[in-house]
Amino acid sequence: MTALFALATSLLWGLADFGGGLLTRRIPALTVVVVSQSIAVVVLGTVVIATGAWTEWGPQLWFAVAAGLAGPVAMLAFYKALALGPMGVVSPLGSLGVAVPVGVGLMLGERPGLAQFAGIAVAFAGIVLAGGPELRGAPVQRRAVLLTLLAAFGFGGVMALIAEASSGLTGLFLALFVQRVTNVAAGGAALYASVRRGGGALPEGSGTAGGGMGVVRAALPALAFVGLADVAANGTYSVAAQHGPVTVAAVLASVYPVVTALAARLVLKERLRGVQAAGAGLALVGTVLLAT
Repeated sequence: MTALFALATSLLWGLADFGGGLLTRRIPALTVVVVSQSIAVVVLGTVVIATGAWTEWGPQLWFAVAAGLAGPVAMLAFYKALALGPMGVVSPLGSLGVAVPVGVGLMLGERPGLAQFAGIAVAFAGIVLAGGPELRGAPVQRRAVLLTLLAAFGFGGVMALIAEASSGLTGLFLALFVQRVTNVAAGGAALYASVRRGGGALPEGSGTAGGGMGVVRAALPALAFVGLADVAANGTYSVAAQHGPVTVAAVLASVYPVVTALAARLVLKERLRGVQAAGAGLALVGTVLLAT
């Protein structure tokens, strides 16, 4: 069950990242975050009311609040690092965040077997290579590296925190709702600050009915998919981490760069570099070792 839910997490996160990447080509990144997560808040709020999950309110939800604060910070740092580039270095470094939940699992006393340790090492190498690291070329700015590491450990922190925020299915709905409300509040504050500094909240919409707002309205189905896929990924990861070793769940859930790369290949016809294809193969081998 752990392997199944963790791999579902990778699929959902990979597709959400792919969709979010496409949307940020037309819409400011913070707007994508705030709108997509706002849609998720509405859906999750309905689920919480329908299932009576609000009755499970308790101190464990502070983990969800912390995850909700860490998420937007990590995402903003990651986008800024990507802007500084090169992306072929930034993207693989972003996968290092898996060290956080793996470390938590080891500190809690988990001791994977030899095959699983081998699977962790092989899958991690595949995850990094799947991002297409640039081993030669322009030097990387120190600021880009620091921002990427901040983002990576922020993403890893979210994985560790959300796994501690609930113990049952209805509690998980409430935890995800609290996390998303915090996401929207933090992202909205950052967007407001950006606008006050002269940044734009809406895309350039010349020639589009309704201007920039028309572009956002037209993208609502895609924004909803990104927000809900991200929520579902957090949910499946929490289930995976609660029903099996966190060390295994975290690594399998971090194979999402492979999914993003394959989605770009299938939809955008982007050609995979040799190092990316090798990374995808290694990630698959590591997945098999971990699943056993």
